[in-house]
Amino acid sequence: MDMLHKAVGFCIRHRKVLGYSTVSLLTAAMEHIFSAVVFKCPCNSASGNMLYGLSFLLAPAFVLLLLGYMANARTWLLLTGKRSQEKHLQCSSGRTCGRLCQLLQVTAKASVAPLTWIAVALLGANFYECAASGSSLTVHFFCKENRTDCQKQLLQMPCDKEYPAKVPSEQLSLKAQSQLFGWFLIAAIMTVALISTCFSHWCSPVSYLQLKFWKIYSKTEHELFETKAKEHATKLAERNTNCFFEATDPAPFHTPSREDWQKISFLYSFNPQEQYYSMIHKYASTNRGNSAKFKEEGQHHAVLEFVEEDQEEL
Repeated sequence: MDMLHKAVGFCIRHRKVLGYSTVSLLTAAMEHIFSAVVFKCPCNSASGNMLYGLSFLLAPAFVLLLLGYMANARTWLLLTGKRSQEKHLQCSSGRTCGRLCQLLQVTAKASVAPLTWIAVALLGANFYECAASGSSLTVHFFCKENRTDCQKQLLQMPCDKEYPAKVPSEQLSLKAQSQLFGWFLIAAIMTVALISTCFSHWCSPVSYLQLKFWKIYSKTEHELFETKAKEHATKLAERNTNCFFEATDPAPFHTPSREDWQKISFLYSFNPQEQYYSMIHKYASTNRGNSAKFKEEGQHHAVLEFVEEDQEEL
């Protein structure tokens, strides 16, 4: 039982890494299935090979990117109601910077699956080999002499299993090129991830231990908000349905106003002078958002907000 508790605790503490790993493994498995079962290079024309190969290499990655945006709740936080808010709020550099930072964070999370697809596909080399066999650059590089015959051989290369015995070994480097590009892509992704993580922690407005406390608070507040919202919605629904079926006047019931919802839905910017940890914290500490401090919204202290994104690492 103790081992089970430790395993569950480990999964909870590292659920962000485990989540990314699961997404990557599922994407790699899906790519393998597509490559082995679905993908069949036409090998009939240069344009056909290139279009077919690039379609399998890039189109699924684009679809996965769109799904990543759609599955991220922060995407809808950035978009929902912003058109009506702009009518009442002046655009500022702080707010714009905050939104750009949020958009970069959403894009980074949404890019895990598509980049995994492209990297695994390049290591497998099937898609790249099909696309490159129809490229004019490949023909120019490989076919120094007998251009017509050489081009026909290149077009047949992804489909002809006996092709290696028919051509010189230097013309078989398409697979090596694809794998080389795949490893370069993986190295670039890891480098950018490390640099961005170091930069975000270097720009943190708080110390390491306060950052850990901030993550714990954000996670706890989110869980409590979900619970309270469900309880409140249940009570409101019960009151309204009882009023309908029993033909009685509804009892007074307080629910947050539209203005209150707007106040806690702003993108949060940390202010070192005030040290609020969320918009709800700021709302509760500034007379329910009616003070002048709340209306400033900390626009002069906009920083990268990576607490909610990284809270799973605790």
